[in-house]
Amino acid sequence: MPHPPLFLATAIESVLRAGEIQLKHFDRGVRIDKKGVIDLVTEADVAVERMFRALVGGRFPDHAVLAEELGASGPPPDGSTPRWIFDPIDGTTNFAHGLPIFCASLALEIEGRIEIAAVYDPTRRELFTAERGGGAFLNGEPMRVSPAAELVDSVLCTGFPYDVHETVDEIVGLFGRFVGRARAVRRLGSAALDLCYVAAGRLDGFWERRLQAWDIAAGALLVEEAGGRISTLTGAGFDPHRGQVLASNGRIHEAMLGIIRDHKGQSS
Repeated sequence: MPHPPLFLATAIESVLRAGEIQLKHFDRGVRIDKKGVIDLVTEADVAVERMFRALVGGRFPDHAVLAEELGASGPPPDGSTPRWIFDPIDGTTNFAHGLPIFCASLALEIEGRIEIAAVYDPTRRELFTAERGGGAFLNGEPMRVSPAAELVDSVLCTGFPYDVHETVDEIVGLFGRFVGRARAVRRLGSAALDLCYVAAGRLDGFWERRLQAWDIAAGALLVEEAGGRISTLTGAGFDPHRGQVLASNGRIHEAMLGIIRDHKGQSS
């Protein structure tokens, strides 16, 4: 069922405006605070999120918002109210250290399903968009996942959770298994962009756990609409609120699941 055009237009406007704010702060430096031992928040995160909440609140006062820095607002998430899921800066650690690998990520959840996605990388001026059933696009041009059929021909990507200091053996152990089977494995520091790159065919697969919905909701729809496959790390149906994701071009998905299962079996 088609959605009002204003939904996608608002998603696009939001992430583009977020990118403008990000670059203004990125060029001059920002105040950095800690939410955890290695979990950072900057004044730019908060400024972007306040801009977004004002924009959506003005256009859709009956919609709910779930965003990283200021939490949830609006009606409770019972599926009856559209909900915007927003990460004002995905890749905050990169942003805070001057690494130009970050983005704004926005998804619209309607009746419990992600229907619209927009991700914008301001340093590369790349806008990734999708509407369920309508395909995935990069700067207005259609995107498709890669044709790689074997792990040895694939470039994979992952991320490390904020509790990595306590779970380093688990995380690095699985990383090592993929390193031993793939052409290459990368760690870029932005789950939203990792998923966009799978959708664009730049990466062939991505896995990560202990994530938040705002990290992966938009990117997951982009992968699906680009012809890829999304699941949990066990192969179950994907839900952005479950905190884990395995994304691929579809062709190597079962092979990736097999490595994860083998690693879990030998680690238990």
